[in-house]
Amino acid sequence: MDRVRQGRPGFRRRFGAVIAVGAASALAVTALAAPAQSADAGATNVQADVNVAKNAGFESDLSNWTCAAGSGAAVTSPVHGGTKALKATPSGQGTAECSQVVKVKPNSTYRLSSWVQGSYAYLGARGTGTTDVSTWTPGNSAWQQLSTSFTTGANTTSVTVYTHGWYGQSAYYVDDVNVFGPDGGGGTDPVEIPAVPSGLAAGTTTSTSVDLSWTPVSTATAYTVYRDGTKVASTSGASATVTGLTPETTYSFQVSASNAAGESAKSTAVSARTDKGGGGDGGTVPKHALTGYWQNFNNGATVQKLRDVSSQYDIIAVSFADATTTPGQITFNLDPAVGYSSTADFKADIAAKHAAGKSVILSVGGEKGTISVNSDASATAFANSAYALMQEYGFDGVDIDLENGLNPTYMTKALRQLSAKAGSKLVLTMAPQTIDMQSTSGGYFQTALNVKDILTVVNMQYYNSGSMLGCDGKVYSQGSVDFLTALACIQLEGGLDPSQVGIGVPASTRGAGSGYVAPSVVNNALDCLTRGTGCGSFKPSKTYPGLRGAMTWSTNWDATAGHAWSNAVGPKVHSLP
Repeated sequence: MDRVRQGRPGFRRRFGAVIAVGAASALAVTALAAPAQSADAGATNVQADVNVAKNAGFESDLSNWTCAAGSGAAVTSPVHGGTKALKATPSGQGTAECSQVVKVKPNSTYRLSSWVQGSYAYLGARGTGTTDVSTWTPGNSAWQQLSTSFTTGANTTSVTVYTHGWYGQSAYYVDDVNVFGPDGGGGTDPVEIPAVPSGLAAGTTTSTSVDLSWTPVSTATAYTVYRDGTKVASTSGASATVTGLTPETTYSFQVSASNAAGESAKSTAVSARTDKGGGGDGGTVPKHALTGYWQNFNNGATVQKLRDVSSQYDIIAVSFADATTTPGQITFNLDPAVGYSSTADFKADIAAKHAAGKSVILSVGGEKGTISVNSDASATAFANSAYALMQEYGFDGVDIDLENGLNPTYMTKALRQLSAKAGSKLVLTMAPQTIDMQSTSGGYFQTALNVKDILTVVNMQYYNSGSMLGCDGKVYSQGSVDFLTALACIQLEGGLDPSQVGIGVPASTRGAGSGYVAPSVVNNALDCLTRGTGCGSFKPSKTYPGLRGAMTWSTNWDATAGHAWSNAVGPKVHSLP
């Protein structure tokens, strides 16, 4: 709005220990085996075996590994365990070999294994001092484990383990390389996989989220949450909130623990059912509401006190909160230019608006806003400070108008923490720009959907944007009824409830750089969306009678124009079906 001018998871290695069985040395795979004993028949002191390979799961990219001619890279998909795996691509005259020199003890037996995917993937060891070994697979579209073993010579202290593909073949993938045997003095990754988490329980549920908690596992560095068998979240703590769920739906959840050694099996499942949808009630906000932004500064528009704001407005957004030196924290400073004799006088006006059935909220951001919520600490700082201001001034909630982008993960956490403090009467609004709501993959849209169960309304700014795509894939120019209806359709069909969608426009030609439309155009758009009448060339496939209403920047510019906007649009909003 032209308002001022006019936790990465810890390392893991899932492993399959291969144990010598009988004189024939038959091999058996035990994915969750305890540390094995050395298979060196000549050893006089029995030692616990370790994985002498470093960065065995490629979590540190290619650290400790060397790939010929730059043929290898760490990738995030596909992976066998953890977050990364090796992808190596053979050239016409190369096999894309990636290798690591590991420290070993002489006269000792080591069990070599890895998980591979793709055509002609090889695993082997050379420089053993005895017989070098290798094994391979002609190809598999799923992860497959390769296993072999070797014995070191009397003077061997290091061995090269390697993996490669074949000439002219497609890329192959490798993950969780293990070289189990006596510690050769080079250090080791942990061997023991954490225990399976216990005590998984579902806590608070909303229409789109479920809170989960479980008993911590002492050796775990990270946990993975599964919803109906699909990985949906990773966390370093023993709790998580799964979001983006469907209202009135039952889900099954499990959790696993991991560390550098690998990932445990999944826990016993727990079921939880989400609540009925519909969004936040927003305290006294009526079914159809008019929102106006009140300027806590003088930029040439009519200077108002809150008591002067037209009674047509149901939600009054005080603009704006100020940033502090603490990331995420906000405060509010009443501008002397507004003319209040004291802060107490301002608070009394808020109380009077409450008595008249209105909601007064604090807007965060604006064109010049510098508030950033991009970490757990800043999310908590935002929630705590916003709630403190609500208690101090009587604000009913907050409006999110961050025009320089937002982090959906941490803003979601901040708003949920604020909701937990404020309760069901919280009024939560948003005022994204048009570009922010073009796709559900955008950060603003994601945030709106993440907090759908506590969200009052999204009043997108249908101005200062130029032409944009509508929900039918066609381009529409701002300043038209089609621009308003076709862009509102994106939100209405993208997951927001009609009660959470409002049309935001300037109150006068001076209120924004571009995009002003006459109040009659706004009213036509409201009729088109709710009744199917008054449409332009775009007509939605269905009507949305529950549409929340409209918003304007600002009540001050509206007053400058003789309240023409609120006097025309207010009655229309309040008469919607």
